[in-house]
Amino acid sequence: MDAVLPIDAYLRYGVLPVWLAAGLADWWCHRRSRIEATSGLRESLLHLAQLAEVGIPLLAALCLVPGPGVLAMMLAGLALHEWTALRDVACAVSRREVTPLEQHVHSFLEMLPVVSTSMVAWAVLARVLHEGIGPAGFALRWRDPPQPYLSLLLVAVLLFAVLPYGEECLRDIRWARAARHGRATATDLSGVSEHER
Repeated sequence: MDAVLPIDAYLRYGVLPVWLAAGLADWWCHRRSRIEATSGLRESLLHLAQLAEVGIPLLAALCLVPGPGVLAMMLAGLALHEWTALRDVACAVSRREVTPLEQHVHSFLEMLPVVSTSMVAWAVLARVLHEGIGPAGFALRWRDPPQPYLSLLLVAVLLFAVLPYGEECLRDIRWARAARHGRATATDLSGVSEHER
């Protein structure tokens, strides 16, 4: 289908690389703000949730024929992501400084799922107008994504999203254990309320 090709290329070579770069920049901002000594694991788990809420529907958009089922999955992921993002920001701003740079990075992380979902919506609309919804309706059908691209994408997601945020969670856990056992230094504990220790 003609409408899918430019959208697919833009998702693969535009949206996804920018999303991974923004996610890595956000992780770096968390590291600089010493997230482990402030909002800790609670906020980091929200980051992992957002990764899944955006990543799984995007992967579906790349691997499945664009149709109402894929669009429904992306809309659900988008709604969940926005709800989780609100909780994430509420958690962060109440426990640590969220710098202007981090806020700017968040704008990318919030808008890229909106952009990708709206683009897939156009492809689905074109398909429905051309073919109708048909008896399959919301059925999910596989398509053949280019294997080298998909392999590189999965490696990039592992290197630039899963591993950094996994490291963030491990850092949070280590710091919390050290704080519980009195091994965290006074500098480590500065800015952390008694109730969070």
